[in-house]
Amino acid sequence: MLENNCTMPIEFLLVGFTDYLPLRVTLFLVFLIVYTLTMVGNVGLIILININSSLQTPMYYFLSNLSFLDISYSTAITPKMLVNFLASKKSISLSGCVLQMFFFGCFADAECLILAAMAYDRYAAICNPLLYSALVSQRVCVCCIVLAYFSGGVTSMVHVCLTFRLPFCGSNIVNHFFCDIPPLLALSCTDTYINELLLFALCGFIQTSTFVVIFISYFCILLTVLSIKSSGGRSKTFSTCASHLLAITLFYGTLLFMYLRPTTSYSPDTDKVVAVFYTVVFPMFNPIIYSFRNKDVKYALRKLLDRNGTFK
Repeated sequence: MLENNCTMPIEFLLVGFTDYLPLRVTLFLVFLIVYTLTMVGNVGLIILININSSLQTPMYYFLSNLSFLDISYSTAITPKMLVNFLASKKSISLSGCVLQMFFFGCFADAECLILAAMAYDRYAAICNPLLYSALVSQRVCVCCIVLAYFSGGVTSMVHVCLTFRLPFCGSNIVNHFFCDIPPLLALSCTDTYINELLLFALCGFIQTSTFVVIFISYFCILLTVLSIKSSGGRSKTFSTCASHLLAITLFYGTLLFMYLRPTTSYSPDTDKVVAVFYTVVFPMFNPIIYSFRNKDVKYALRKLLDRNGTFK
């Protein structure tokens, strides 16, 4: 009887945010707008970077990959969430749950590494401009991107394999809006110590090491900015770096809160709100924070619109 009760469920039921239909419809419309803006902003940025020769630099190469990651992990979560807002049965198949967990974990970990590469790029450009072409060569850029995707894929595969080897003897109701690791571990009827240890070790290593790289890079940038004699140049550089650092702090803060703590401290309602920020909201803001405040991107966009007769 125990063996039968511990078979893997064929589907999971996602609790989501609320069962109150009017609120679900309202949330559907809000998140549909957010997802649409995410797609338009990030796809537009990728297209702009690839068709404009003036943006063919390492910084924008990393930015285009950041936009691709934002599109990818947002798409792994948001469409199913939107469907479940209007569905009477908010379910996801076992295979769908596996794929959702894998792709989200892969792209989220890869984003951490891309953000670190972007911080290093800004450090090289601002602190060592004469050596910039050597420090951030095409080979270095490609290696950073390959490492990001490879590391994200490997760590995500480890978590997925270990999570779905666990016995789920009780409920198949996931108190979340997507198949995330902590709520699934909470459903298991066996000891999840190894899973929690690897989650802490792997996510902790990626998130902490990349954050240290980012912090050191921006600390060096800050010292360089403070040495700039021109107040206008100092203000401009500091403003750009400050917006990047704020976005990074918020992104890492939510990830560290979610994944670097034991499941005993898991609070479904609080964690669902926190998860919305790094799965749905941040991918929408990243193009604005990292690119559309940049004069080169704005100039390239205006030039493209002028060429197409938008302002004529």
